[in-house]
Amino acid sequence: MRKQGNACGAKGPYLRYVELREGECRLDKRPVTEQLEFWEADKHWQYAGLKGVKIPETLSSLRQKLYQKAKDEPKFRFYVLYDRIFRKDVIACAYAICRANGGAAGVDGMTFEDIESSPDGSDGFVDAIYESLKTKTYKPAAVRRVYIPKPDGRQRPLGIPTIWDRVVQMAALLILEPIFEADFLDCSYGFRPGRSAHDALKEVHKNLKQGRKAVYDADLSAYFDSIPHDKLMKCLQMRITDRSVLKLIRMWLKAPVVEPKGKGGPKVSRRNTGTPQGGVISPLLANIYLHWFDKVFHGADGPFQWANARVIRYADDLVIMARYQGQRLREFTESKLESWLGLKLNQDKTKVVNLAASGESFDFLGYTFRYDKDLCGRDHRYLNPGASKKALKAEREKIRTLVNKKHSHVPLPKLIMRINRQLVGWSNYFRLGYSRKAFRGVNNYVMSRLIKHLHRRSQRPYKPPEGTSYYRHLKRLGLVTL
Repeated sequence: MRKQGNACGAKGPYLRYVELREGECRLDKRPVTEQLEFWEADKHWQYAGLKGVKIPETLSSLRQKLYQKAKDEPKFRFYVLYDRIFRKDVIACAYAICRANGGAAGVDGMTFEDIESSPDGSDGFVDAIYESLKTKTYKPAAVRRVYIPKPDGRQRPLGIPTIWDRVVQMAALLILEPIFEADFLDCSYGFRPGRSAHDALKEVHKNLKQGRKAVYDADLSAYFDSIPHDKLMKCLQMRITDRSVLKLIRMWLKAPVVEPKGKGGPKVSRRNTGTPQGGVISPLLANIYLHWFDKVFHGADGPFQWANARVIRYADDLVIMARYQGQRLREFTESKLESWLGLKLNQDKTKVVNLAASGESFDFLGYTFRYDKDLCGRDHRYLNPGASKKALKAEREKIRTLVNKKHSHVPLPKLIMRINRQLVGWSNYFRLGYSRKAFRGVNNYVMSRLIKHLHRRSQRPYKPPEGTSYYRHLKRLGLVTL
């Protein structure tokens, strides 16, 4: 069994559990206390980025108490939280999580290796953070801005805080996360404990099967960079009145951003909107802000009630599914996102799709959903989810970076091991739906790239053992085929 959060629109001290065994789906309405014991025992409360780091028993118990308090009293505002954030066990756990997650250095250039090779080591680093928070002398450093290429040729901005700031943000996250988890609705899947993109995709599949084939595919422009600080702080104040905690978050939001070096040297800027994508606390803040859209959507005057519509959201990626997309539903969505929350929809990419019509499709979280004709000639169309064209293009680009002239010196077994890691990770994500055609295309592309790579490794043409094809030879060397 797997925890699915509070059922959207449900009232009362009950959580919803869904049985995930194939062919079964049932609702478990045990009291909160029993469910929390099950949740903790089954380790669904563990933070998604732990990578094997175990939360200490004392911290786990504190998180559970915070969650239960928030769940039992939806209007309670927490006024004493700062002293929990600078507890040494919280900071030590936050450091362990950040260490496991790794990441590049911030503007100060300090790495985890530098910290651990210093005379005081990581224990001294944790003690120093504890003192700065306890004495309230902590000030965040600037955020280093980097850009990573997107599949469409544009660049995605990422903000990299210093390790010191990442640890403090993680300590705050460990304390604040259970409070807001108690409020988040079942339709939200991104950056939440025990939830994944696959859960969101399964929910889309379920709604299509239930007949909600009219889809409003919303695209928010630069969501992380456009969240209004004043409105975000008001959302936080709905649950938190501890001024020291609010001050911490406000300092992170206002921290200067250092752009990469250009002709005039690095540029430093401050903004009144946005939370840097790449910061530890940013995903939680992003969910807190869009939670209010989820809430009004499921309210008495929302489309959940009068249009029998469903929203599935993974961070800022969201789709609204209904049997019919009328003007009222579109106007409600756009007014709440743009006028009320102050965000901006990319009108070029935001569209309404009717999957009941022939040839229509939409993309969500790397998958394309469409209905295709039955290959057996029957008068029937079947739902065919699979890897999108953009996802396939991105995977080919990944393979191209692994197999190019720069890696001619890499021994073939080691190169194949790197390719296998990439292929297995990609195929695990795209295992849902009908992926055989996409997998076959990736296999062919990997094989052709490797054969070409083998021929340019030396002046003499590469030849496999006599009587063995390239395909069989590469398989013997351990190449994975999807």
